[in-house]
Amino acid sequence: MTAPSTPGLDVHTPAGILWNDAQREKAFAAWLTRVAPAHGLRPDSVRLASADASFRRYFRVDAAGEGPASTRIVMDAPPDKEDSAPFVKVAQLMSQAGVTAPQVLDWDQAQGFLLLNDLGRQTMLDRIDPAQPEAARPMYEAAIDALVHWQLSSAAGVLPAYDEALLRRELALFPDWYVAKHRGIAVEGPLAETLARSFDLIVKNNLASPSVYVHRDFMPRNLMVNPSTGELGVLDFQDAVYGPITYDIASLMRDAFLSWDEEFVIDVTVRYWQKARKAGLPVDEDFGAFYRAVEWMGLQRHLKVAGIFARLTLRDGKPRYLADAPRFIGYIRATAGRYRELAPLLRAIDQIEGIQAASGYAFGRV
Repeated sequence: MTAPSTPGLDVHTPAGILWNDAQREKAFAAWLTRVAPAHGLRPDSVRLASADASFRRYFRVDAAGEGPASTRIVMDAPPDKEDSAPFVKVAQLMSQAGVTAPQVLDWDQAQGFLLLNDLGRQTMLDRIDPAQPEAARPMYEAAIDALVHWQLSSAAGVLPAYDEALLRRELALFPDWYVAKHRGIAVEGPLAETLARSFDLIVKNNLASPSVYVHRDFMPRNLMVNPSTGELGVLDFQDAVYGPITYDIASLMRDAFLSWDEEFVIDVTVRYWQKARKAGLPVDEDFGAFYRAVEWMGLQRHLKVAGIFARLTLRDGKPRYLADAPRFIGYIRATAGRYRELAPLLRAIDQIEGIQAASGYAFGRV
């Protein structure tokens, strides 16, 4: 919980923005005052734009001029909690790839303050009506185009590898946070063995996919829509890696905050696959094999995100994320139910969720 702004600080720090560190508040006011003249900023207009699942916050500030170009975004990323260097690096990579992303106009690396251009206020998620998939199709087409451009710019050794160690660390979030801490079930005995064997299969399948640049959260909530042109801008890319080509299309179509019927999911995935093949990206020549790989990659992501949402609630005091956990459990069950080798995982999930009577396991409560 944050404390109220400390009285007596620079007037350029609006009272509506709360700080839990008076020194950081003072540093922010000094930095904003310093960069304001060069960028035509009005420091007294700063207001909260958004916050995300990390320790980053975003402010909006007015600048000289009129219209959408007359505002800028400030990122507040405490350097002891958030490393802004990956954000700056990936923003440049996206620009080089021809993908619209925030431009870094000023960066105080030591203090973690960044000034960015403003991509607008409306996300793709804001504009989607889940009851009208056809109306959303043009936005998904634009997202696919941006994704293909991003992947075409890929090069090994530039971004961290999405390797086996990282895959396993992410999968471990599910038993550690979702099962043990959220559900209160001891991860031991048959349950631990089932999860371990299932995770081995998931990792093996996902490492078989060719590698490209991976955004890692490529979904409508992180895509901004230009109301005039329909062009999409990409946000929240600081965790980008070099890994399975299946990851970002799985993120796009199996969203954390939005679910589509499988017919629409397959149709958009086919369109991505066709464009990727035409562009020369290393997707499987057989769509059925490619779609299977996307499902297995999505399964890894769903398990990870369920764990992350539990951690955000239990450790970070952000309960709104866990409210979407049932969506991910649904994704997990749907994929596990489709493949025979994942049947033990499906039974384990059902027992964890209390969906059916136990048959073969006896899970102890923590």
